[in-house]
Amino acid sequence: MKRVFLIVLDSFGIGEMEDAAAYGDQGTNTLRSVSSSSAFYMPYMKQMGLFNIDGVTCGAGVETPTARIARMKEASRGKDTTIGHWEIAGICSRRPLPTYPKGFPEEVLQAFRKATGRGVLCNMPYSGTEVIQKYGDEHRKTGDLIVYTSADSVFQIAAHEEVVPVETLYEYCRQARRILQGEHAVGRVIARPFVGTSGHYTRTSKRHDFSLEPPGTTMLDQLKAADKAVISVGKIQDIFAGRGITDFVYTQGNGEGIERTLDYLAQNFEGLCFVNLVDFDMLYGHRNDIDGYAGALAYFDRKLPEILKKLREDDILMITADHGCDPGYTVSTDHSREYTPFLMYGRKVVPANLGTRETFADIGATVLDYFGIRPEFAGASML
Repeated sequence: MKRVFLIVLDSFGIGEMEDAAAYGDQGTNTLRSVSSSSAFYMPYMKQMGLFNIDGVTCGAGVETPTARIARMKEASRGKDTTIGHWEIAGICSRRPLPTYPKGFPEEVLQAFRKATGRGVLCNMPYSGTEVIQKYGDEHRKTGDLIVYTSADSVFQIAAHEEVVPVETLYEYCRQARRILQGEHAVGRVIARPFVGTSGHYTRTSKRHDFSLEPPGTTMLDQLKAADKAVISVGKIQDIFAGRGITDFVYTQGNGEGIERTLDYLAQNFEGLCFVNLVDFDMLYGHRNDIDGYAGALAYFDRKLPEILKKLREDDILMITADHGCDPGYTVSTDHSREYTPFLMYGRKVVPANLGTRETFADIGATVLDYFGIRPEFAGASML
């Protein structure tokens, strides 16, 4: 019974790509920044070969890595969660998803107001924690929805749970998702419920993403069509709009994500368990928190022996990332255009350095190859 556990360390980049300057990301290197922290300690990832990957110079490699390793290059135009995960699964996005540095156009807002019967506040790129402090009081007074975006292709709606019940907020997001198609087809519409009182508003764990459906066939679609299990842990279910998924569980952070992965390691299935650990990006990268990011990586590394111990004879563990988010890059708190690591480990996996790969889609091709499925997308297996 073959199983693949594919874990995405969200935003764990390993150095700027050659076109990083075009994205305003010259000089970014997430791994270099976090490795400067006293909290950084990843002996198990080091033994697997993290510091042996091409271009990694911020740590000493080992003589005999235990994993098959590569440096992954993003072929898509972009540097966000949706595009990164889609490419891992086989879809190369030649056009970047639309972003709105000056806010959404009136044609979008007019349709949204008509659909929801509510007004709109903000309509600018904003920090999610700051926007509710600035507009929370007015929102509670008027019932208008706080609509904002970021450097990513997102349409975010924040609402106080006492003003807009969570299920109603989700319905507003579905309406926005139907509106945001064609030229305004943002990657994600995100519900951002919050609670609290003036000056003390806090976001809750009831965030929900309403993603654009992938525009082509993914490895998830092909696995499901072949009657293999496709299990989502974390926000994978949302990123792919539920398509190609046979089972899923949402999580409230890296700790729960790792525990749910350990749970699935103890279960019998044949197929893929696709995991996203989002805290690196959401809690630390976007907040320029180097020590927090380093500590989260150290925690993941401490849990690795437990994961490896549960791997069976025919299991494969893959560890990678979807983009960078350098917490040491003070010019911006946005994602960064970086190479990502790839480490593949298993009892039957032969360790080797595969150099630099031309697309994240090689990961999807590798997963399918392991199950004897020919990919319906451009990507070369690394088996």
